[in-house]
Amino acid sequence: MTEQRPVPYWRLSGFYLIYFAALGSIIPYWSIYLQSIGFSAADIGLLVAILLGTKIFSPNIWSWISEKNRQPVVMIRLASFLSVLAFSGIFLGNGFWWIATIMLLFSFFWNATLPQFEAVTLFHLKEDSHRYSLIRIWGSVGFIAIVVVIGEGLEHYSIAHLPALILVLLAAIWVVSLVVPPPPLESIQKESRFWLPIAKSPQILAFFIVCFLIQASHGPYYVFYTISLDQQGYSGGATGMLWALAVVAEVLLFVVMHRLLKKYSLRFILLTGLCLTALRWFLIAYGSDSLAILLLAQLLHAASFGSNHAVAIHFLHRHFKGQNQLKGQALYGAVSFGLGGVIGSLYSGYLWDVGGAETIYLIAALISLLALFIGWKWVEIESGK
Repeated sequence: MTEQRPVPYWRLSGFYLIYFAALGSIIPYWSIYLQSIGFSAADIGLLVAILLGTKIFSPNIWSWISEKNRQPVVMIRLASFLSVLAFSGIFLGNGFWWIATIMLLFSFFWNATLPQFEAVTLFHLKEDSHRYSLIRIWGSVGFIAIVVVIGEGLEHYSIAHLPALILVLLAAIWVVSLVVPPPPLESIQKESRFWLPIAKSPQILAFFIVCFLIQASHGPYYVFYTISLDQQGYSGGATGMLWALAVVAEVLLFVVMHRLLKKYSLRFILLTGLCLTALRWFLIAYGSDSLAILLLAQLLHAASFGSNHAVAIHFLHRHFKGQNQLKGQALYGAVSFGLGGVIGSLYSGYLWDVGGAETIYLIAALISLLALFIGWKWVEIESGK
């Protein structure tokens, strides 16, 4: 009989805390840094697209390597170290092609770590996968903390210090990865079935399409939410409060998600989340002049991102068994945050000049409704009780 090993809760949580703190230093502020060193809006858009675009192929390459050696934690440590090394090059030049090369190399390594770590977390949890949200919540805490710290810091210090802060956080990710123990080898035994037939099944394909559409619908939010609030006359303080509120709502959702998973099926949570996602984009499209409506819309981030992501992680855990979990996590990251993120950014950028905020959020709502229809029609998930 195999000895039951305790879950390394704080070490797993620590990785999420620092990883998403690094993400929080990049997503809201990296474009401001690029602007400060003289890049145009078009240049900034392309550099950010490179950051997202590597999510399409990087996780799959690294998960394939990890699958061969069956040592995912070793691969996470290696990718984390190489991301530190690659990002260090940011201090050696500031030309467009140099920064583009650094972004390509850095993101190729950095975007490989999280999908593998998600699988490692679930390997450790085993049958207690409903506890995933209690670990992942620390990622949201890290994101909130760093956004507030940097926002306050910019009142006193130059944005020129941002790359140094990011490098410190990337190095901290690598250090934390060194203390995360490998999961028991028996939990990552090779699956007898090849992973491709799993991914090609109609239900799995439909699920990946839903994930792609969810992230594509978030394009206007991640790219133009702050800009649209500024055009509506909201202050910087109010804008920061609204961003923070969304992540706080996500944190509260993660706190209770393990209870929801015991009470409701994954299918019910998924379809409810998609309904609320569409509602969120409709509210922003037509109610952005009302602070009360915007507050409600930001609370719905718990559904549009929080519950949908949690459902995706548990869905992959059920359908991609053993070593195939690494491939499932990589495919999820590539299709949703990679391809979905790139497409969402592109259509919202193009349509912003055509119809403004109302148009792009209306498109986002319709995309969410399409995801709802596909999920209702073709995604069947057994009870999560």
